[in-house]
Amino acid sequence: MKVGFIGLGNVGGKLAGSLLRNGHDVTVRDLDDALCAKFQALGAKIASSPAELAQTCELVITCLPSPAACSAVLEGEDGILSTLTPGTIWAEMSTTVASEVARMAELVQAKGGHAIECPVSGGCHRAATGNISIFAGCDRETFERMLPVLTTLGRRVLHTGPIGTASTLKVMTNYLATVNLISVAEALTTMKAAGIDLATTYKAIEISSGTSFVAETEGQVILNGSRDISFTMDLVNKDIGLFQSIAEAHGVPLEMSPLINEIFQDGEQRYGPRELSPNIIKRLEDATGLDITAPGFPPEMLDDEPEEAGYEVEVPR
Repeated sequence: MKVGFIGLGNVGGKLAGSLLRNGHDVTVRDLDDALCAKFQALGAKIASSPAELAQTCELVITCLPSPAACSAVLEGEDGILSTLTPGTIWAEMSTTVASEVARMAELVQAKGGHAIECPVSGGCHRAATGNISIFAGCDRETFERMLPVLTTLGRRVLHTGPIGTASTLKVMTNYLATVNLISVAEALTTMKAAGIDLATTYKAIEISSGTSFVAETEGQVILNGSRDISFTMDLVNKDIGLFQSIAEAHGVPLEMSPLINEIFQDGEQRYGPRELSPNIIKRLEDATGLDITAPGFPPEMLDDEPEEAGYEVEVPR
């Protein structure tokens, strides 16, 4: 299958790299010519526009920073829809709004194409090794056609139901990760203030009921001081805002979510939209005068698990 990949940013570049590493025929497109050149050196072809890419590929993947960016790539002049042929699959791998991905899926289907939303979860370090998790929302026939590609891109693939379900679940998981991040920041700062060694604090969290994926990954880059997980405050605000909107649309009176939104909105106002998201702890460092770092922790997360063939996750029935 000839695969086109549009969006070679922090996540998209790593996903496209997995396709190339595993021998897929890949054509790429990004506004950053340097990123395209990097992939060309690895064996990818380069398209001059989304339209050109869609004209030559059986599968077109988009992984972009916002619903507006995806809409422009799909519907704009020289967009995917202008050359999309019947039978082509459009796969949206961004974290986006369920209603918007459903709207765009209808446009693709009206041209005789097939649509799948397949956002990823598990961190950029796992995207780099093909060990990330993937949520897939689409009809079963499209899912089965896509599964060989999805199991190259990720290790655990969950078919969530029709278009819209995957985006809704992805927003929920990002909300949970943000709650975890804020709680880890508060825990580390409080232990530092109480005179507890931070490396010992990390180990206490790691071996206890208080541990989490976020504590074991972002906790380490917080303590290193790099705070680098290739994710920024503006993206967090987008995702947790989407989760709050889902709750409001369904009349769920959340209590933690509005506060989490306020904390990250304040963080973005203080430190800028492109500030690394773990630096939300700077709000507490600024308030207390404490330095929440410790020696012995890595500057970035690397996936030390070997790349393995992916598989579909079964849902209990």
